[in-house]
Amino acid sequence: MSLRDSRGCPVSTRSAASLAQFEQALELSVSYRLDPLAAIGRALEAEPDFAMGHCLRAGLMIMATDRMVVPLLTESIEAVESLGRRANDRERAHAAAARCWLHGDFAGSIRRYGEILLEHPRDLLALQVAHVGDFFLGSSTMLRDRVAQVLPEWDTSAPGYNYVLGMYAFGLEETGLYSRAEDIGRRALEINPVDAWGVHAVTHVMEMQGRIREGIDFLTSRERDWAENNGLAFHNWWHLALFHLDAGNVSQVLDLFDRRIRPAPSQVPLEMIDGSGMLWRLELRGIDVGDRWQALANCWEPFVEHAYYAFNDVHAVMAFVGARRLDLAERAIAAMERKVDGLETNAMMTREVGLPLARALVSFAKGDYVDVTQRLQPIRTIAARFGGSNAQRDLIHLTLVEAALRSRQIRLARALIAERTQLKPSSPSNWQLTARVMELGGDAGAAARAMESAETRRKAQFMPQRSMALSG
Repeated sequence: MSLRDSRGCPVSTRSAASLAQFEQALELSVSYRLDPLAAIGRALEAEPDFAMGHCLRAGLMIMATDRMVVPLLTESIEAVESLGRRANDRERAHAAAARCWLHGDFAGSIRRYGEILLEHPRDLLALQVAHVGDFFLGSSTMLRDRVAQVLPEWDTSAPGYNYVLGMYAFGLEETGLYSRAEDIGRRALEINPVDAWGVHAVTHVMEMQGRIREGIDFLTSRERDWAENNGLAFHNWWHLALFHLDAGNVSQVLDLFDRRIRPAPSQVPLEMIDGSGMLWRLELRGIDVGDRWQALANCWEPFVEHAYYAFNDVHAVMAFVGARRLDLAERAIAAMERKVDGLETNAMMTREVGLPLARALVSFAKGDYVDVTQRLQPIRTIAARFGGSNAQRDLIHLTLVEAALRSRQIRLARALIAERTQLKPSSPSNWQLTARVMELGGDAGAAARAMESAETRRKAQFMPQRSMALSG
C-alpha cells in the first residue's frame, strides 16, 4: 500500500525511510538550508526507483537555472517516466512538467506545476517550483495569486505553512501591496523565525519603501535566523548592501561584497547575478571596485555561450563589460542572437528584453550613451518579461538614468529621476540624482536644495528612534 506525505499527498513508494528522507530534503529546499540535493541523493541511492525523490531532484535542477544541470534533470525525468504506472498520477504530472522545462517551454512547465496544485493544493514541492518559476518568468501577478489559490487549504497543522505564507508575502510585495506583504511576512516569521524567504519578503518591502534604517536593523538583528547554513544568505546580504548603498555607505557595501556576497569564486548563477548587480550599481556611481570585476567575469566565462536563461545572460554580459572583456560580451551576445528565432520561452525573453539590454550594456562601456537610452527606453516597461524582482530590475532604470545624464539629455533625465523620487522620496540617492540633473540644467539653486534634501533624508533615516517618533 502506498504512503502519504506529512501534508496528505500520495507517494508511490512503500518505503517509510525513503519518504522520511524526501521530507527532510523538501524541508531543506523550501527553507533554503544546505543541502537538499545531497539529502535526496541519499534516498535515491537507497531506492533508485523512488519517483517522488526524482521529482524533487528535477525541481531542484529547474530552480538552478543552469544549463550545466540538464543531464541530472534529464536523468530524473526519465527515471519517473520509466516507471510507468508504478509512479502515481501526481508523480507523472511532476515529470511531465519538468520535461516541458527540459524542452525549453519554461512557461508551459510552470503552468503544469500549477495544474498539479489544483488537484493537490498541499503539494509543497509543486508550489515552490511554480512560485520560483513565476519569479523567473517575471509573472508577478501569479507570484501572488498562485499561492492565494491554495492558501485556504493550508493552516498551522500542515508542515511548511510558514513557507507558504512567505511565498505569498513576496508575491504581495512584488505587486505593490506592501502593508499586507509585511503583515503576512511577519506572521510567517512568528511561526518560524529562521524562514529566510519570510525575512526576504519583509526586506523587499522595506527596500521598495525606502526604509533604509529599518531594513538594516531588521536584517542585522535577525542575522542568526537567516545567515547560518542558508543558501539564500548571499541574497539577503545583497539586500543589506542595497540599503547601505542608498545611504552612501560605500565602504560597507564593498565589505559586504567581499565577505558575504562573493566571499569565494562561486559559479552558482543566482550568486553571480547578485555579484554583477551590485558591482554595476557601484560602476554607475563611478566607484572604483578594483579587480572585483575581473574575478567575477572569470566565474561567468564558462557560461559565455549558454544562452539558457536571458536574465543570467545579461548579468554575465554585465560582468564582462565591467571587466572590460568586450570579447566575451560579444560572444555572449552572439549566442543570445542565435536563440531569438526559436519558439522556446527563453527565445521570447531574450528577443524582447535580454538582447536589447545586453547590447545597451556594451554601448555603455563604449561611451555611446545616446544608444543606451534608445535601447533601454522601449524595454523598461516590459522588463518583467525576462524575470527577476522589482529590486533587481531597478538596475535597468538606473542605467537609463545614468546614460541620460552622461549624454546630457536633461529633459529625459529629469523626467526619469522625478519618477524615482516621487516613488521613493525617502531615498537619499534619488535626491542626489535630482541634484545632478539640476546642476546639469544650470539651476544651481535647485541643485543645492536637492542635495540638502538628500542629506536631510539620510540623517532622518539614522536619527535615534525616539527623535524620529517625536518629529512625526
